Amino acid sequence: MTTTTLTPGSTTSQVATRRTHSPIPMSRLVAVEARKSFDTRSGVWLLASIGILSVIATAATVAFAPASQLDYEAFATAIGFPMAVVLPVIAVLSVASEWSQRTGLTSFTLVPHRGRVITAKLVVTVAVGVGSMLLAAAIGALGNVIGTAIRGTDLVWNVSATELAYIVIGNVLGMLVGFMLGVLLRSSAAAIVGYFVFGFVLPPLSMLLASSQHWWERAQPWVDFNYAQGNLFNGSMSGEHWTQLGVTGLVWLVLPLAVGLRMLLRSEVK
Repeated sequence: MTTTTLTPGSTTSQVATRRTHSPIPMSRLVAVEARKSFDTRSGVWLLASIGILSVIATAATVAFAPASQLDYEAFATAIGFPMAVVLPVIAVLSVASEWSQRTGLTSFTLVPHRGRVITAKLVVTVAVGVGSMLLAAAIGALGNVIGTAIRGTDLVWNVSATELAYIVIGNVLGMLVGFMLGVLLRSSAAAIVGYFVFGFVLPPLSMLLASSQHWWERAQPWVDFNYAQGNLFNGSMSGEHWTQLGVTGLVWLVLPLAVGLRMLLRSEVK
C-alpha cells in the first residue's frame, strides 16, 4: 500500500511516495510466542517436565496405590498435583521473562502495540494449559489400563467427561493466576514466589481460620478464590458454585490483571 504526499510548490513529477505496511497478523504473533516457549533449553525441559512428571506420577500410582483404589480417579489425582505446580510457572515465565531476561525492548520495538503481544502470550498460555492437561489425561488413561492389568484388578473409569472438563478449567485458571502475577510483578522470581504463596500458603491459613471463625466459614466461598476453584476438582458445580467462582475470580484474577496490564502498557521498558 502506498500514499502520496504533495509539498508546497511541488509538481506532479516531484511527488514523494511513502510505503505503509499492514500490521503483523495475530496468528504470526501467536506462532512467534509459541516458538519462544521452545527456543531455550530451559523452556524445552520445563514443557517436557509435564509429560515426564505425568509418567512418574502414573508409575508411582501403579506401584504404591492400594489395589482396591486403583482407578482412573487415582491416576487423575496423582497427575493433578505436579500439573498445578508446573503449569503456572510456565505462565509466569511466558510474560515475566521479557523483563527478567531483558528481551522486552526487542519484542516491543518490533511490535510497538504491547497489548497485541500480551494477547498472543495469553493465547499460547491457554493453549499450552489445555494441551498439557489433555496429554496428562491420556497418560493417566494409559496408566489405568496398564496398571489394572498388572495388578489384576477391574478397569474402572470413574471420571466423566464433564468432570475432566472441570479439571482442565481448574488448571487453566491456575495458569491464568500465574499469568496475572507475571503481568503484575514483571519479575520471574517474584511472580513464582507470589504464586506459591497464593496457591500453597494462603489456602491452609484460610481453612484454619474457617475452622475457628464462623463468620469466615460463611464468607470463605465468596472471598477465597482457591476455595471456589477447588469445587472444580470435586467434580460438581452448581449455579451457586459458578457464581462464587465468578465473584472471587473477579477480585483475585480479573482486577489485578487489569491493573497489571495498565501498568505494563504505560511503563518504560529497559
